[in-house]
Amino acid sequence: MKANKTILITALAVGSLLALSPALCADDSTNTPPSTPPAGAPPAVQPPRGGFERLAEQLNLTADQKPKVKSILDAQRQKVHDLRQDTSLTAEDRKAKIKAVQEDTATQMKAVLTPEQFQKWQGMRSHRTGPPPGGNPPPAAPPQN
Repeated sequence: MKANKTILITALAVGSLLALSPALCADDSTNTPPSTPPAGAPPAVQPPRGGFERLAEQLNLTADQKPKVKSILDAQRQKVHDLRQDTSLTAEDRKAKIKAVQEDTATQMKAVLTPEQFQKWQGMRSHRTGPPPGGNPPPAAPPQN
């Protein structure tokens, strides 16, 4: 009888320790995120740059080109978004209309960008979406021997 009482008390003690251990670990200060760097210190990670700012830098857009290009791309984004939300279209119709929007965007971009910028823009798009609409694909790299 005395042995059963000792085993029961030991089991309760071990069980309570096991039940409380996750709560103790959760309160551990080592699980907190690192504090912010001191004033004047550079941030550990640079925040990601926006898509348009990066595009403008890569294409070396002029101050005159930036609002025009942004307007064209914003309009394209809205049109594609609207087409994707339109449940009355079949998948084929939606795909054809999105392709038409992309071709229209390419035509507008060609009017705003220099030939070099336009070619670079097409190359950037081809890495993302396949051959660019509204123009010839960028020249292929020569084969390496």
